[in-house]
Amino acid sequence: MPSITPDHAAIFDVAGGVDTHQDTHTAAVIDLVGRVLGTQQFPATATGYAALLAWMRGFGQLLRVGIEGTGAYGAGLTHLLREEGVDVIEVDRPNRKTRRFQGKSDPIDAIQAAKTALAGERTGTPKHRDGRVEALRNLRVARRSAVDQRADVQRQIKALIVTAPDQLRASLRGLAVKELIAACANLRPDRADVASPATATSLALQSLARRHQQLSVEIADLDELLEPLVAAINPALVAANGVGTEVAGQLLVTTGENHDRLASEAAIAMLCGVAPIPASSGKTTRHRLNRGGDRHANAALWRVVLCRLRWDPRTRTRAYADRRTKDGLSKKEIIRCLKRYVARELYQIITSNDLELAA
Repeated sequence: MPSITPDHAAIFDVAGGVDTHQDTHTAAVIDLVGRVLGTQQFPATATGYAALLAWMRGFGQLLRVGIEGTGAYGAGLTHLLREEGVDVIEVDRPNRKTRRFQGKSDPIDAIQAAKTALAGERTGTPKHRDGRVEALRNLRVARRSAVDQRADVQRQIKALIVTAPDQLRASLRGLAVKELIAACANLRPDRADVASPATATSLALQSLARRHQQLSVEIADLDELLEPLVAAINPALVAANGVGTEVAGQLLVTTGENHDRLASEAAIAMLCGVAPIPASSGKTTRHRLNRGGDRHANAALWRVVLCRLRWDPRTRTRAYADRRTKDGLSKKEIIRCLKRYVARELYQIITSNDLELAA
């Protein structure tokens, strides 16, 4: 749809929507009754962001802008709009029913983002990307990548050992992981005999083991940076029973620097995927398992629950588990209930940290 430029000064309220991509952003402007005033494509650069905002403001008083992908391709535009005092709303991508009837294009998605922001349905407040939590997120990305790669290397080593020659397999089978990595790294095969399967296996094991050691050093180096950073952001969260640096870091990244965007502990429970979803109909009243939310945060709460079930000195967690077991609940169901309670407790710690710092 071509852009429609107004011929007079801005005299009425409008809302905007943006469909973001790596190289370009497509913007749309609508009035308060949903009529499309114009669509336009801009480059995804600082100059393009400024031109996009000026273009939107040319249609009227800009109330709010809905952006799809504020944490990815739309991060730069979101930062600029915030600095200019524009109310930015994060919108979900259009649902399948809408796309089935309306089709799929960048202008259509931008218009839908504007309408969604104006209606306030399936929207949220974007995370701030300019504080310590954003620094924490970047470091955690690198650490998680190193951990995943190290796990892959370890599996590859064990797979090679299964098909290794008998003598080599016999010397390595049964070793603990630490001893296995050290033994493989210290192998000294004859590189001139690389055409031999036995020699090639030894060379492969040596290479993988040394890669495993390098990744372990990298992870330890990142941990040295992460531990004081997480403790400085929220020391009470790190000190909570069963939490620690890893879980605290994940929860801080999930809630964001501006965790006040979560209106209640029910909001963080939904964000972490631990709030049961109503699935009632007629005379049937029931809830189903929530499979949405941030699954990394869900896994973090799961680790807290397991830790407390095993080592909670107050025994409240274990007493609850025993009582619900007598009620007929399975272990999985009990853990799901406990994750909801843990989310409520940790939400209070996260949100009270700002009050303590202000005091």
